[in-house]
Amino acid sequence: MNILLVDDNPTNLALLRHMVRKLQDCEPICYEHPLEALATCAETMPDMVLVDYMMPELDGIDFIQRFRALPHGRDIPIIMITADDSRDVRYEALQVGANDFLNKPIDKTEFLARMRNMLTLRKSQKQLANRAEWLASEVRKATRELRKRELEAVVMLSRAAEFRDPETGAHLLRMAHYAQVIARNLGLSQEQQDLLQEAAPMHDIGKVGVPDRILLKPGKLDRKEFEIMKQHAVYGYQILRDSASPLLRMGAEIAWTHHERVDGAGYPRGLKGDAIPLVGRIVAVADVFDALTSARPYKQAWPVDKAQDWLRTHAGAHFDPACVDAFLQSLDEVLAIRQRFQDVPGD
Repeated sequence: MNILLVDDNPTNLALLRHMVRKLQDCEPICYEHPLEALATCAETMPDMVLVDYMMPELDGIDFIQRFRALPHGRDIPIIMITADDSRDVRYEALQVGANDFLNKPIDKTEFLARMRNMLTLRKSQKQLANRAEWLASEVRKATRELRKRELEAVVMLSRAAEFRDPETGAHLLRMAHYAQVIARNLGLSQEQQDLLQEAAPMHDIGKVGVPDRILLKPGKLDRKEFEIMKQHAVYGYQILRDSASPLLRMGAEIAWTHHERVDGAGYPRGLKGDAIPLVGRIVAVADVFDALTSARPYKQAWPVDKAQDWLRTHAGAHFDPACVDAFLQSLDEVLAIRQRFQDVPGD
């Protein structure tokens, strides 16, 4: 235990050092100048402080007040040493954070007893802090493990949809990363960005409920078939909505809303403008851009310039203009993502 001793009198300091060394496992750290002691405490916090009251540079009360203002200085035990019997001095010292007092001349027996009491308090504080840190570490480990399992569930759910959908796994990765770029440029927190990137691949999970004759039809869907296809947004929401996981709940919201349009002409509910959750508006831009610029058995990939123009043209009708601007703001990053996650023939 490191014991900070602050006294402008070298004789008093030597006496305190001698008595502290009689305590088990204690190392005195001595300063004649209180400002130097405070500077050291700002870098390395002691386990306990003994400070004289009457000092020319800075008195004991001012020292305690400044010490308590330091990071981690709030709970360190402090004993003030004083020859002043004034109650006003003691009251003021207690108000600024002193834990105990020693009167001059110092009685050795009293000194050792009070020091042991304060050291016991400090040891208990450190044990509690260590216990709290251990518990926090265990919670972090458990949270990471739970998060890992959630992501595994997302991957498995997304793969289940992939087996029935002509879109590729690379599409899911690209549009998820595009969504993260949009979220970042819109000022969402890092936590929300990460959650969105992980939830976005579940946007079409509801396609597992669409009949093969419609989902895999090579030609254009007729009106009745398209009405059935539109139900995949509802199915995805119903699959994910009852989860206690924030990740899966966001996936449910995305599945339900990424086909809505800001002009109200989307589906399944015909939501309009800000009534569409932001994550749905973000994923709509990311999903459509990747669909336009990707080759499919039924169409050629559009050039990037043409897809950009299409997004701009339909901003304010199909898409949220702020989401379009946030996406195109980082086009170089978008193109890097597109290059990184390319479709593999036969995937």
